[in-house]
Amino acid sequence: MRGPPGLGWSCPGRDTVARVGVYLDSATAAPPHPVAWQAFQAAIEDGWADPGRLYTPSRRSRRLLDAARETAAGVLGVRPDELQFTAGGTDAVRRAVAGVRRSRGRRVVVHSAVEHSAVIKAAGDDAVSLPVSRTGVVDLDALEAALTSGNSAEVALAAVQSANHEVGTVQPVAAAARLCAAAGVPLLVDAAQSIGRGPLPAGWSLLTGSARKWGGPAGVGLLAVRKGTRWEAPWDEAANDVPAVVAAAASLRAVAEAAQEESVRQRALVDEIRRTVAASVPDVEVVGEPDERLPHIVTFSCLYVDGEVLLGALDRAGFAVSSGSACTSDTLRPSHVLAAMGVLTHGNVRVSLHSGVSAEDVRAFLAVLPGLVAEARAEAGL
Repeated sequence: MRGPPGLGWSCPGRDTVARVGVYLDSATAAPPHPVAWQAFQAAIEDGWADPGRLYTPSRRSRRLLDAARETAAGVLGVRPDELQFTAGGTDAVRRAVAGVRRSRGRRVVVHSAVEHSAVIKAAGDDAVSLPVSRTGVVDLDALEAALTSGNSAEVALAAVQSANHEVGTVQPVAAAARLCAAAGVPLLVDAAQSIGRGPLPAGWSLLTGSARKWGGPAGVGLLAVRKGTRWEAPWDEAANDVPAVVAAAASLRAVAEAAQEESVRQRALVDEIRRTVAASVPDVEVVGEPDERLPHIVTFSCLYVDGEVLLGALDRAGFAVSSGSACTSDTLRPSHVLAAMGVLTHGNVRVSLHSGVSAEDVRAFLAVLPGLVAEARAEAGL
């Protein structure tokens, strides 16, 4: 199979990609859900026109866009007019932060030290970073102090994620929301790792997500703003790719309907990974705090191992995983999440599951892992 016409490069067919190996990095992006493909192909017939125009093709696009919004809003438990689609999860976060700052006339963002880099970058220099425990749970006493201190009049909003993207720890959002409500400060929740996987936390003012996390297309995000929250659109509304939005909404509904059963299945696999890694790999630390509500991420740190060497060996063995340290050659910076937790920031492996990962896939991974860790240590001269 060739690539798209006119680009001049070849690419394997989708069936070939599926045979390459076991994909264990859904925390970055889940494989496209079959419903997403079907919905996109159906929507492109009537959803290609600009939904903001008045002629007939545009009205068809508008109807599809409105239906997608109603579908996604139903899954999230919000009103359709509280929800907007964005150009991705990062765009949703930027719009959330900028819109509150613009409306409230304040700049300071109080956030946990383990927030996604999109939140930290959106907050910029006008931020208060809150400490976390060794398992990654935000310090609620520190949050309360930041909201009630002498500088609290400058606080625009607080940000506490629903679940951590690197170690899977679920945050006490409901408790944080009560503190924010008492202080009159809106709460932003980055729910990228939660949407479509289980019930969402209560009490938030603004909530963001990314379609690629639940098997929808890249380039589609969600921003929900509760009625009564002071928020003003910071720039023009994002131009919606209607077929992609329809695919995102349809796949969200599909994964949400199967979430409860899938959560039980993944919980057993996560427990097996944590238990087996701790028992079979010497000098390893399994980090984070497992939670039955969102049991899809396991991160462990292997002492005396170069993380990139180990990930490369796993890739050659047919297992696509990522580094819990998120340390890459272009940044050369260790993970701010693991540093804030006070755990090892190198030699990390993050395994994140999705519906296409079987128990056999997990056991095959666990079977090769000890040997590959030993080889990586031997290569380092240990």
